[in-house]
Amino acid sequence: MADSNRRSVIITFKPKDQRPDRDKDKQRVLLESVESSIQFLDAQSLAAGAAPLPSAPPETVGYDVNQYEAPILTASLTDSEIDALRANGNVESVEDDGEMWALEATPSPVARMQVEGQPSPQAETIPAGVSQVKAPLGWDCSRGKHVRVAVLDTGIDGSHPDLAPNYRGGVSFVPGEGSPMDGNGHGTHCAGTIAAAINGAGVVGVAPAAFLFAVKVLSSSGSGAWSNLIAGIDWCITNRMRIASMSLGAPSAPSAVETICNTAWSKGLLLIAAAGNDGGPVGAPAKFSSVVAVSAIDGGNVLAAFSNRGPEVELCAPGVNVLSTLPGGTYGRLSGTSMACPHVSGAAALAWGGHRYADNVTIRRLLAWTSDNLGIPGRDPNFGYGRVDGAQAACSLIEPPPIDGIP
Repeated sequence: MADSNRRSVIITFKPKDQRPDRDKDKQRVLLESVESSIQFLDAQSLAAGAAPLPSAPPETVGYDVNQYEAPILTASLTDSEIDALRANGNVESVEDDGEMWALEATPSPVARMQVEGQPSPQAETIPAGVSQVKAPLGWDCSRGKHVRVAVLDTGIDGSHPDLAPNYRGGVSFVPGEGSPMDGNGHGTHCAGTIAAAINGAGVVGVAPAAFLFAVKVLSSSGSGAWSNLIAGIDWCITNRMRIASMSLGAPSAPSAVETICNTAWSKGLLLIAAAGNDGGPVGAPAKFSSVVAVSAIDGGNVLAAFSNRGPEVELCAPGVNVLSTLPGGTYGRLSGTSMACPHVSGAAALAWGGHRYADNVTIRRLLAWTSDNLGIPGRDPNFGYGRVDGAQAACSLIEPPPIDGIP
């Protein structure tokens, strides 16, 4: 049982060359300031498909982000230990961890058990959303072959017949759930939209030859801590992911989350996130400038009533009654900006597959430049630059120009 006198915090240190104790690494600084015994993990210790988190009590396990631009530790500490760290000249900030959620607008089990409209095991179905973003028209240019896409979510059922050809393993950062297997369904659904394989049965994803990696940061209940996401993004940097698909969020997040997102962007990772489902402003992490925020539209290109909107929205994609994979070799229809996000992640994989030597800046500009405008010219708070167009992004022969609002 966790110690009720402790709480999870995120400690951001000053850059090493700005610390009074430059000869000490951040773990040593922390351990000299607290009485707790903490075992720290880092991304190097958890390769794809690696062993799960240790069986030690969650409050004794922390995470070490080994990025110069994001010197972060996560730990569970007492109030007095937190006060000591806040007074330490090597520490920039100590923030309370918080909760984030899968951004699915229809979490009802009924929606996940629909029989009508199920794809036939003997035939292959291209879901309406995949067609709506014009992905099939681009498959002669690119199918996203071997582009590494991390799904930061509830895990993935990598044994699903539609996902197994592209699944390349995963890792869990959820205490008590050491396997990257999906015990919820949300992550598997997102994975299918990104890269369900062309195999003669079931459904097909936007980028049917992209590689899928499960980065489990949400529990089987669909919720998780921001510290899980920080660890997951750090893992993505270290393991050379190209795209991080994040169908999760909350209205706000600790500043350390924006720091790790900015670091990942600077290291070449393209981060794509769901805008949110309460009809309000764009939430975190989608609202950060280093992240592509995605709103949800329906089959008629109308903004979904639940979709968040605002100046941070960069692209839109189908997010209503989206058909995709579910654990156990099954299928179902779900709604939410969670479902819109993987359409854009898949389109990004198509674009990268068609432009192998491009960087994340070019791919991000390309997605915006080639999108189908649905609102006012330029950037609209409902649709961003427009509905993502997988075919144009994959097949374009023109380098996109700099675009206002995109770093």
